[in-house]
Amino acid sequence: MPNVIIQNYTTKDPISLIGTEAGVCWGADVTNAEKNYKRGIDCLESEHGRTFEFPDVYMILDGYSARVIREWYTHIGGAPTRLQASTRYINYQQGFEYVTPPKIEANAEAKEIYDGAMNDILVALQKLEELGVPREDNALLLPLGMTTKIVCKHNLRNLLDMSRQRMCTRAYHEYRRLFKDMLKALSEYSEEWAYLVDNYFMAKCDKVGYCTEKYTCGRHPKK
Repeated sequence: MPNVIIQNYTTKDPISLIGTEAGVCWGADVTNAEKNYKRGIDCLESEHGRTFEFPDVYMILDGYSARVIREWYTHIGGAPTRLQASTRYINYQQGFEYVTPPKIEANAEAKEIYDGAMNDILVALQKLEELGVPREDNALLLPLGMTTKIVCKHNLRNLLDMSRQRMCTRAYHEYRRLFKDMLKALSEYSEEWAYLVDNYFMAKCDKVGYCTEKYTCGRHPKK
């Protein structure tokens, strides 16, 4: 089962941190927790985006396809960093988990073809291993549908920007699921993250009030 784990290195009180750091530069009283929180909300409402870069989120993304993780890597703003499960050292010849798209899962004939192709890849990997081919070479056969695991670090500004595109109804279905899982995990991590998830993470159409895409899902009218 795909899973997002928020690691305990993650900023516990992101709104208060924003307000504290901003207060230092404004010559404000940063010893008052209530004022720090209020100042953080002011920064969010005023979209002082640079301050959003202070709260960090450390995550483990486990059980998502290599394909969707490749898309996750496209959001490189805000200096995120990541490590991914090795195709050089992990023995995938013993079998690998993979993601089955909903439309294939719902079609028995299509699923049989899909599962058969994955099994053919596994058999080929095992035969190449028997022939002494190094795993780092065998790994080129591994499909993008194979599940993988990464650890990554992002800041709030980067994740908010990601939400504008990836919470769109027309975004790739597995990415939408991954993002939903991440937001649930963040909401459970602390009350301040839950507030941010409920009030600031949204698709760009919800943010601006109209659809900016060439092809719309109809949730909002085009400009």
